[in-house]
Amino acid sequence: MASDSIRFVLFEPSHPGNVGAAARALKTMAFDQLVLVNPPPGHPDPEARARASGAVDVLESATVATSLAAALQGCGLVIGASARHRRLGIAELDPRECARQLLEASRERPAALVFGPERSGLSNAELDLCQAIVYIPANPQYSSLNLAAAVQLLAWELRAAQGVNVDSPPPESPPATVEDMELFYDHLQRVLTASGFLDPGNPRNLMRRLRRLFNRTRLDENELNILRGILATLAPGSGERHWRGVPPPEERSP
Repeated sequence: MASDSIRFVLFEPSHPGNVGAAARALKTMAFDQLVLVNPPPGHPDPEARARASGAVDVLESATVATSLAAALQGCGLVIGASARHRRLGIAELDPRECARQLLEASRERPAALVFGPERSGLSNAELDLCQAIVYIPANPQYSSLNLAAAVQLLAWELRAAQGVNVDSPPPESPPATVEDMELFYDHLQRVLTASGFLDPGNPRNLMRRLRRLFNRTRLDENELNILRGILATLAPGSGERHWRGVPPPEERSP
């Protein structure tokens, strides 16, 4: 596993100092893939540089994105960090299991660990893009961790896990990317709406529940192709928005 196959994504951090400290935390554990979604204005500012100390190179080379979806492009496994337990039907991992799964997944595609804003953490909408969350056990009377401290702790777990040999064979097909899954959900919603199963005037939480279901299974590319083919067969013409240049079955040459 190369350290550059795991992204540490900070979603809308509010304090420049935390961004700099996170860069330093990554470099101490030999990681350098820092991605910032809508960082503080003026990034990287003097406070961030000062807190980065000897890791200014990681800070300055950080990728800046305007949306979480853009930051996760190409990733197969995405795990969101949460300071509290969530009742969302999404898999919840401890730090050690989180590190193991990220390392294993990163052998095939980039993987990402996402941290939310300091004040509010990741919202349900942002967690829709994650296949699991990682919860750091802490004092139940005061469980709030500083953003950079959370990055440091999980980076250390990943560093420690790198010494563990993963003997499981590689999968037959690489995991579906985040963008491929988004196109699948769009396709699924169109078919469900056209069939009358989903009422767009009263959708409730149907699509969110379906996202949780499929995110838990962590579809690979072959499985996603099968599902897109089923949808296209049940509703001809519904798959006009292709992904990765692969047309739905009804449009392929015999």
